[in-house]
Amino acid sequence: MKLQDELPVDHHLGAVYRWGAAFCGVVLLVFGSLGFADRLSPFSTDGNTIAGLSSNGALSLISVLVGALLIAGGFIGGNIASTLNMAIGTLFLLSGFAHVFILDRPANILGFGMTNVVFSFLMGLVILTFGMYGRVSSKLPHDNPYWQLRHPEEAARESRSRREPPARPDVRSDARGALPGGRSR
Repeated sequence: MKLQDELPVDHHLGAVYRWGAAFCGVVLLVFGSLGFADRLSPFSTDGNTIAGLSSNGALSLISVLVGALLIAGGFIGGNIASTLNMAIGTLFLLSGFAHVFILDRPANILGFGMTNVVFSFLMGLVILTFGMYGRVSSKLPHDNPYWQLRHPEEAARESRSRREPPARPDVRSDARGALPGGRSR
């Protein structure tokens, strides 16, 4: 299954992907902009506190770039926004795991603190949820294109049954055996 091909452009799930990407992108853009406004040093390993999170110039730059990418994905919408949300959400989770091990070490070039790690996990889960919404579930509705792709035979059967006219009762007789017009057999 190719994740980018099966969702129609005008499907109602596109709004979830679009708004989720835009919302998370704005949050990251604001955080990064606040870091630039505070003129942080680029690779300070201790970082300054911005909006309750430790930051430096490099983390501000990454936040602005990723935020702009998410906002662009929100403008594009559809499968691109969904796939972008899933990819960036996964990267946030991986970043959280990686930074847990390098806290208070010289390798911490982004100046992460424990609050950043928690934020990375939470933001990653939020972005990932927006990207996976309607794609991954055990109880997808049958009109969902992802369900239809995973169950092609049943989807074709349901599609045929919607297109076929309902079976008409026998016109020749009613329940008592009378013919139309009140005549009996």
